[in-house]
Amino acid sequence: MILKLGIPKGSLESATIELLRRAGFNVTTSSRSYFPVIDDPEIECVLIRAQEMARYVENGLLDAGITGLDWVQENEATIRPVCDLVYAKQSFGKVRWVLAVPEASPFKTVHDLEGKIIATELVATTKRYLAERGVKAKVEFSWGATEVKPPELADAIVEVTETGSSLRANKLRIIETVLESNTQLIANVDAWDDPDKRRKLEDMAMLLEGAMAALGKVGLMLNVRRADLQTVLDALPALRNPTVSALSDDEWLAVNTILDESTVRVIIPRLKDAGAQGIVEYPLNKIVM
Repeated sequence: MILKLGIPKGSLESATIELLRRAGFNVTTSSRSYFPVIDDPEIECVLIRAQEMARYVENGLLDAGITGLDWVQENEATIRPVCDLVYAKQSFGKVRWVLAVPEASPFKTVHDLEGKIIATELVATTKRYLAERGVKAKVEFSWGATEVKPPELADAIVEVTETGSSLRANKLRIIETVLESNTQLIANVDAWDDPDKRRKLEDMAMLLEGAMAALGKVGLMLNVRRADLQTVLDALPALRNPTVSALSDDEWLAVNTILDESTVRVIIPRLKDAGAQGIVEYPLNKIVM
């Protein structure tokens, strides 16, 4: 059994390969090849633009792929969503496709754009959005640099944003959100019905979700006297109840827990004050519930 997997070429490429690595799949790319090497003999990889991924998965040229919900909807592709992977090129969150206009323009809502020109890469979705609101406007495909088109080349744009900083830098303001999107692992319908490929995809989804769950988390081990245990636990927020184990010395216990990495610098001194010793912080690749 060979599973043909599409990896998004472009802005999501590095983040996707890093997530796969954390999930246990080492992927090696080359600037001269669109066929990355992966250390799993049951998987063959190909780099495909995220915009095209859903179409190739739907047609069966790929068994599965990693792409955005936005491009699945834009292509109106019939695929099987396997799992959500909420990450983007800059942050670990969702992205928004927004309707934006020049700061100085009089437009306040989508209805103010009746008869106007809107530039976007997300043409079909934008047309559906306008039709649902009874607005007739001309939607033009943008090949790039969409933010610089208003007001001379377009009255408004529909553009993807994570932080909004690029829009602000180009003196644009958001008036509505057209679509909220996140990355997904998707499968071809027939591939999903194949027991071997489905099991492979389910295993991959579990590992990828585990890698996502571990982002921003670290493990913490420490030793504590029985008499100080409750004081230490009171200072220790945890993903779940920490694991407490007996040591060879009956007076001492071992505590193991998971924390947000951003809180460790504050918590470790408090743990030391509470009587903890031998505190060890270690990185995590996966948390599988």
